[in-house]
Amino acid sequence: MGLADKNCVPCRGGVPPLPAEAVTSYLAQLDGWEAVDNHHLTKTYKLADFKEALAFVNRIGAMVEEQNHHPDIYFAWGKVRIDIWTHKINGLTENDFVFAAKCDALRGS
Repeated sequence: MGLADKNCVPCRGGVPPLPAEAVTSYLAQLDGWEAVDNHHLTKTYKLADFKEALAFVNRIGAMVEEQNHHPDIYFAWGKVRIDIWTHKINGLTENDFVFAAKCDALRGS
């Protein structure tokens, strides 16, 4: 099962963030995402124009509510940047990589 096929599982806190080796392993399963200080994932998507960027943000917004995992979304003409981490532990969990893969899948649609 690929990351995009999984669902985010609510984090209740009290678990450690993923170690650097696990972050590296998960990153290898994604395209174009970066792990900043092993704390959060980030990716900027380039889109054709404002309308396409807004439509992508709206698709992400619907998925956010479905997955109950909330990224920071930065939206401008022709680009969308997503920053994601698990706020309850102030670091990365598998959920963040699942969410990233789901964003990539939405971009393809």
